[in-house]
Amino acid sequence: MPTLSIIFGLLLNAVGLIGFFATGATHYTALIPCGLGLLLILSGLIAKKETLRQHAMHLAVLVALGGFLATAPAFQKYSMMFDLATDPKAPAIMAKIATSLLCGIFFILCVRSFVRARLMRKY
Repeated sequence: MPTLSIIFGLLLNAVGLIGFFATGATHYTALIPCGLGLLLILSGLIAKKETLRQHAMHLAVLVALGGFLATAPAFQKYSMMFDLATDPKAPAIMAKIATSLLCGIFFILCVRSFVRARLMRKY
């Protein structure tokens, strides 16, 4: 899971940077996924140390849950995403949906890993 945390963090950084430059490098809020990505990368790096793994991965899953909940309402504006020529907010909607998907998938993978670890402890 630490490696997956780093990978998802890098993907979120890519979403943030692409979103920032797609909006003409003027809207700094497009870099919010980069902040989430940096937190996931840091959590993944900290989790490489065995004694800190549990705490770091719990932090990572909280970051993913927060990122998902903050960006999930963008799915309501899904149809606006296809109006790139007419809607100036289309790149922002695409970035929010990508952030939501990445955070949601990472959250599910983390929960699955936590359940598996708990089951392995019982046996």
